[in-house]
Amino acid sequence: MRGGSPESTVDRVADFYGAYIDAVYDEDGRLAGQLRTHYLRADLRKRLAAWEAKNHADGVLRAQNVPVKWSVSYDGSGTGSAYTVVTLTWDSGSHPSTSRVAVRSSLETRQITDIKEAPAK
Repeated sequence: MRGGSPESTVDRVADFYGAYIDAVYDEDGRLAGQLRTHYLRADLRKRLAAWEAKNHADGVLRAQNVPVKWSVSYDGSGTGSAYTVVTLTWDSGSHPSTSRVAVRSSLETRQITDIKEAPAK
């Protein structure tokens, strides 16, 4: 069973990443753009566009490919923000590779305000 709450910033990050990965995997990018507009604060969208131009990769995923799995975990809160870590799995073989993305969200608006590479475990 899966569930969630629109009031939870962690659930909203999970909802965004799940829908975004599906959109990038399935479509031509239109839905992915709409999801960015809804879930990501405007200044973050501008920063992601600059990062993407420089790195030739998707700034939300921090990669050129689409992951085969994802998970989201709570990583604390403070000063009006909630922090989550998104773990992205890149293949389904016996030794899958993963990467981690640190996501900051506003507790007031529940919008995602920052996405960057997470520190190594």
